[in-house]
Amino acid sequence: MKELFTRLNKVFDNRLRLAIMSILLVDDEADFNRLKEMLDATDGNLASHLRALEKEGYLKVHKKFVGRKPNTTYEVTASGREAFSRHLEALEKILNASRTELSSDNE
Repeated sequence: MKELFTRLNKVFDNRLRLAIMSILLVDDEADFNRLKEMLDATDGNLASHLRALEKEGYLKVHKKFVGRKPNTTYEVTASGREAFSRHLEALEKILNASRTELSSDNE
C-alpha cells in the first residue's frame, strides 16, 4: 500500500488545484471569474494556484480583451490531462486497497 502513495502527484494535494483541474477537464476551459465564483476563492488565492498549475505545464493561459476589459481563460494541457489522470488512478487504487483491507478486517 505504501508504494501506491508514491504515485500521487503533490501538485494536486491542494483542494483548489484538484477542483480547478476537475472543472477544466469537464468544461474544456473557463475564465478567471467563473473559476473564482465556482470555487468561492479569493482573487489572490485562486491566482496563486493557477500560476502553480501553469508553472508545471498543466494549464494553458489565454489572455484577450472583451470590449475594454481583460479576460483570462484557462485550459488543461495534454501533459496536465495525463498527470491528473495518473493522480486519479493512484487515488482509485488506494481507495480500492483500503476497501479490501476493511472488508477483510470485518470477516
